[in-house]
Amino acid sequence: MSGISRRSWLKKASFGSGLAALGTTGIFSSLSAEEIRKYNPRPIDSPIRLGSNENPYGPSESMRNAMIKGFDNGCRYPWGFNADLVKMIAEKEGVPEDHIVLVAGSTEGLKIAGITFGGGGEIISCSPTFLSMMSYAELWGTDINWVPLNKDLDFDLEEIEKRVSYKTKMVFLCNPNNPTGKLLPADQVVDFCKTVSKHAVVFSDEAYYDYITEPNYPSMVELVKQGYDVIVSRTFSKVYGLAGIRMGYLIAKPELAKLLSDRVVANTNIMAIEASKAALLDKDFYQFSLQKTAEAKSLLTKTLDDLKLPYLDSHANFIFFHSGRDIKELNKTMFDKGFIVGRPFEPLNDWCRISTGTIEEVVLYNEAIKEVLG
Repeated sequence: MSGISRRSWLKKASFGSGLAALGTTGIFSSLSAEEIRKYNPRPIDSPIRLGSNENPYGPSESMRNAMIKGFDNGCRYPWGFNADLVKMIAEKEGVPEDHIVLVAGSTEGLKIAGITFGGGGEIISCSPTFLSMMSYAELWGTDINWVPLNKDLDFDLEEIEKRVSYKTKMVFLCNPNNPTGKLLPADQVVDFCKTVSKHAVVFSDEAYYDYITEPNYPSMVELVKQGYDVIVSRTFSKVYGLAGIRMGYLIAKPELAKLLSDRVVANTNIMAIEASKAALLDKDFYQFSLQKTAEAKSLLTKTLDDLKLPYLDSHANFIFFHSGRDIKELNKTMFDKGFIVGRPFEPLNDWCRISTGTIEEVVLYNEAIKEVLG
């Protein structure tokens, strides 16, 4: 792709026919000029990134302005500026401020939790899932007790509970799960966390919680409020469009939060703090991101239906589908066509995770995947 100019690549990728399917004539003609200014959609470029579950809209205008204003404090260390953001997050989650730990993206939170509570014992989780905690803890001598997803590709909570022993220091849940996008049954996961947290710390990764469409679905933050040994992670990387800015947070009762806070490595930065404060106030961008994600998922699933390819109902900003083709082969084929799609998630090597992009990116992707798998 490096030898192909952007203009020639767009022609090669049937850019015109893709936009014709939208009934549009310009790169961002699915948005108004005001929406482009406010929501900052990524320009069409090569390769189109649909493999990392990023939000291609944002940072929004309000977040960009907040970061620009924050430049003047770029000479200052960030910890003197955290208090307002911690207060805003605590109010949002309905917990006291001593329950909140700021981290440089939720991935840092997963890693420090893994080495804080997993050391000298084991972490139990299901596979495939998001690996950052387990991969990092393993480097520090923690044993990982992997449980396969069940036949429905859900976390096998019953089997996890059976495996909890004196060696188990932490249980990791990803809900909605990455890469499947599936939710754990509400009543079952609450009961599971209440029971298992009496024996080991339960970590609930809720990076995609904002995308859940099931009414009144519970966050495990409610168990944190009740004093259980449960830790919840959230991120500004997804719906808020700040993946490159690096801001996330953990929610835990004060005793656990203090242990985690003492082990934070990277801290965050002034621009991330200011952008995150603006993000929490920017309700328009939040709703816009959810709307565009839903539209993109609808386009993706329509194409999968046309291709008669099975896929999982997703409560995230991606779709996991059964391509029937080895993912390494499919990755290469799609990259040659100008697209980055999801990495391998063993043992589901003939499945593919496709992230939502802008509407224009998804239209172009649908054209390409029809050529490859049609």
